[in-house]
Amino acid sequence: MAKKISVKVKTNCKTEKIERIGQNSFIIWTKEPAKEEKANKAIIKTLSKFLKVPSSQITLLTGRHSKEKIFNIE
Repeated sequence: MAKKISVKVKTNCKTEKIERIGQNSFIIWTKEPAKEEKANKAIIKTLSKFLKVPSSQITLLTGRHSKEKIFNIE
């Protein structure tokens, strides 16, 4: 059963953390810059650990170049 989650991203932070702000909404702070997909990859890795699903089951649907993103979790 797939579900969609929305993520607000804060890049270039000193620490990495994740905070749930709703049923399917998160804020993620990452050390990675928003260049060359580095932040997107770091976000997928963080979501994978937090939700305890393989990173291969997480895909970015919208927001590749935005701070507001929507991911699909298989």
